[in-house]
Amino acid sequence: MEAQLYDRLENDKVHCRLCSQDCVITPGRRGKCGVRENRDGTLVSLVYGRVIAANVDPIEKKPLYHLLPGSLSFSIATVGCNLRCRFCQNADIAQMPRDSAGRITGRSQTPAEIVAAAKAHDCASIAYTYTEPTIYFEFAHDTAREARAVGLKNVWVTNGAMSADALAMAAPYLDAANVDLKAFSDSFYRQLCGARLDPVLRTLREMKQRGIWVEVTTLLIPGLNDDEDELARLATFIVEDLGPDTPWHVSRFHPTYQLTDRPPTPVETILNARRIGLAAGLRYVYCGNIPGRGGEDTICWTCGQPLVERTGFTIQRNRVAGGRCPYCRASVAGVGMDSASGQSH
Repeated sequence: MEAQLYDRLENDKVHCRLCSQDCVITPGRRGKCGVRENRDGTLVSLVYGRVIAANVDPIEKKPLYHLLPGSLSFSIATVGCNLRCRFCQNADIAQMPRDSAGRITGRSQTPAEIVAAAKAHDCASIAYTYTEPTIYFEFAHDTAREARAVGLKNVWVTNGAMSADALAMAAPYLDAANVDLKAFSDSFYRQLCGARLDPVLRTLREMKQRGIWVEVTTLLIPGLNDDEDELARLATFIVEDLGPDTPWHVSRFHPTYQLTDRPPTPVETILNARRIGLAAGLRYVYCGNIPGRGGEDTICWTCGQPLVERTGFTIQRNRVAGGRCPYCRASVAGVGMDSASGQSH
């Protein structure tokens, strides 16, 4: 189908305004995402309704810890991504078009079918995840509108490299987002992701300003983005620009895709990053990919009592009542944080 957010240029070229890559595409060629093609001066989405993955996930897997804890999210994706991360954890589908001579695959589904499946599986939300929702924007947007109409929430798990125009169109139907803030270094973004840092920071600020619930994830890679000073600057950005209530998920790296010369992140590096985030003034800092080693529970930022206890992606106990800590009555940030909001699974 014809894509949105593009301009026609001379000689049948087009300027795609969907993301920060800002591609100018000549006839017969695709943008950097590999899924938007110029056909004789018309930009076409090659992935509309072509679903490569559809699963029922706990919302905690996104990870979103402060949105309807204990609830289920119907999670979908198409192939493709607008970044080229050397450490991509879903490269088999995210990088398929570029790594497989332009190949695009997926099962044909409509927005109505996605919404019906989400309802049938007792999901509270639809998550646009696994790859990058920006590149299948038209399908995500249509699905989100239908989901909102039947009371489902919409969640993007995103690299944040979207354009201001794309975010403005998505925002009315977007309830929450987990945004990868991959590093606090532009050189890291350029060298390892084929992108830039500033557009991601802009997206984070705009999401917050638009009232979208935001959580941030950083995958720590030994020797590349785990410098303590850089982590302190990143945490300070979250505190000052997004607010101290913004959850920060710090996750452990495992060698994958094109980045296999680095060891797994030491557990102590993850725990130390959590300490750095808390020292910077963040109220909720979580450790990812180190189950059972601490940093999974939601702790009251005032009295220090455990409020939401987790093992992996499972809620063991949720003590939040009326959006507050039952011990000291401090507020607990999030959407539907009460124990009655989600169901354990």
